[in-house]
Parts: sequence; C-alpha cells; structure tokens
Amino acid sequence: MAITQGKWIKLNQKGTGPGARSSHAITIVGEKAYAFGGEFTPRVPINNSLYIFNLTTQTWSTAETTGDIPPPRVGVTMAAIGTTIYVFGGRDATHAELNELYSFDTCTNEWALLSTGDNGPIHRSYHSVATDDRHMYVFGGCGVAGRLNDLWAYDVVEKKWVEFPLPGDNLKGRGGPGVGVVGGKIWVVYGFAGMEVDDVHFFDPESGKWVEVETTGQKPTPRSVFSSVVIGKYIFVCGGEVDPSDLGHMGAGRFTHEVYALDTDALMWQRVEDGFSGGDGGDHPGPRGWCAFSGGRFGGEDGLLVYGGNSPSNDRLDDIYFFTPCLD
Repeated sequence: MAITQGKWIKLNQKGTGPGARSSHAITIVGEKAYAFGGEFTPRVPINNSLYIFNLTTQTWSTAETTGDIPPPRVGVTMAAIGTTIYVFGGRDATHAELNELYSFDTCTNEWALLSTGDNGPIHRSYHSVATDDRHMYVFGGCGVAGRLNDLWAYDVVEKKWVEFPLPGDNLKGRGGPGVGVVGGKIWVVYGFAGMEVDDVHFFDPESGKWVEVETTGQKPTPRSVFSSVVIGKYIFVCGGEVDPSDLGHMGAGRFTHEVYALDTDALMWQRVEDGFSGGDGGDHPGPRGWCAFSGGRFGGEDGLLVYGGNSPSNDRLDDIYFFTPCLD
C-alpha cells in the first residue's frame, strides 16, 4: 500500500530545555530523547550540555554527566544503538572541522572518547548518519578541503572503523543529505553539492558497489538539510532548504514544508498529505531546515521527531513535533 497521508503532533515542553537552536542533534533511546550541540547565532556553538526530553511526561532535564565530555559544536550528528549514543564530528567555535567519535552510556551517564586523529573518518561537519543493529554509518559532509562523498561504518562490537569504496563522480560530495539503511543497503538521498541536488544512490555492502537509481512518481524538488527517517521500506524526507541563501550559513535560504516518501522497492516517490494549511502554529512545523531529528516511537507508533531548526526569517526555533505516516 502506498503511503499518501501522515499526521503531525506538536508536543508540549515542560522544564528547562535547550531553547531555540539549529545545526544540533537529537536521538531517541526508549522513552527519552537526547539533544546536543547547535547554534542560536550562526556559527557560534551554544554549549555542550546534554539535554533529555521525556516523551511520556514531555519534560526537559539536563543530564549530570561524567567522563570525556565533548566540547561545544555545531553541525554535529548523534545516533543510538541500544542504550548507547554515538556523537561524531561537527564544527567548533573557531570554525574548525572535527572528527572525534564519542559514546554516551544512557545507563551510567558517562561520556567516552572512542576515536580521534587519523583513526576513522577525516574531519567534517553537516554530514549525515544512519544505523543498523551493529553499525553507525557516516556519509559526506563539509570537510577541511571541501564537500565529501565518503562512507564509513563504526562497528560497535569490534569497536573499529571500516572505510567503504568511494562512489565516484556521479555521487558528488555534499552536505545535509538524507542517509538511511533499508534492506541492508545504505541509501543517500539528495543534499547540497554546490547546489541543491535530487539524485538517489545506495551502497550495497555485500557487493561492495555503489548504485545510482532512477526514481519515478511525485519526485521532490532538489533540497538539503531536511529531516528524514526510515520506516519499513520507505524513506521519508520532511522540509529542508530548496534555495540557499546568498549569505551562505549566515542567512536563511528558502525552506519548504513538504513531506515525501520514497518506496525503495518500487523506486517511486509519493507526496504525503500532512495537514499543512499555511501560517504558523498548530500541529505542523511549517517550512524549516537545519533541524535536529530522529526516528523513534511516540504513542505506540513509529515516526519522526523534529526539534527546532532555522526558519524562513532566519530565526532559530524551539518547538518539537512528531510525524507519523498513515497507510492509505
């Protein structure tokens, strides 16, 4: 069945949370979402506190952490495997790209530095990550010498990095793409490669090969820095930047509110009707990009959590929404 509809719910927020920000990260472990990093003023990291949002009580708290606490950063990624969170890369207050990999144990509240320097992917920010039961995959981003198109996996059992073959010139280096694992393949969707692009590729670890696929249907326009999630065989993309600002990272580009789903079996896109009626407020995040987002469960349903981001007026946002697709 095609997914043609979905619904958004705006979550209440109690307690003292991170506040408005963009270029940050969030991930869900059980009934809690963990948020880290980001900026309120462009390119200025806010702090290195780890915030916890209880999805049941919808209350924020700040974690009391120990260990190797990561310094503040923007353009950072987080992903969870089991009860452990992995934080990689980003950009610090001097605008230097980073490549440290940290873990955070949600049972003990302890940070640990797992890799740095030449051990693992080179320095980057605004990259994308995805996970399966054993690996965190890191793709692309903005490196010291330009945009990247490399793919790595961190094996949480062997505790080591694995580098995969480069994709070649068809998959240009990019920031802000969608990355997801479907059917054992690592998919790369859209992104910014000097311009907004609309290509779709996957890497098959079994064959060791990259494949560019042709998609059909209601294809989204080129975009980047959108929120995305994998649910079943579908990759959902929500919002994002469709026209960059002339001011680069200092300004707001043109954002969209749209939601699309890619059926990775049929290689067909479908526009998802999600109740957007224009304007602000209500149970819809509206146009935005550079958000923190994570797949997870809320109210017993699989979906996408979206927190904050940048708005068309270049104002940082502090609201939280959860998107759930509906089978037609």
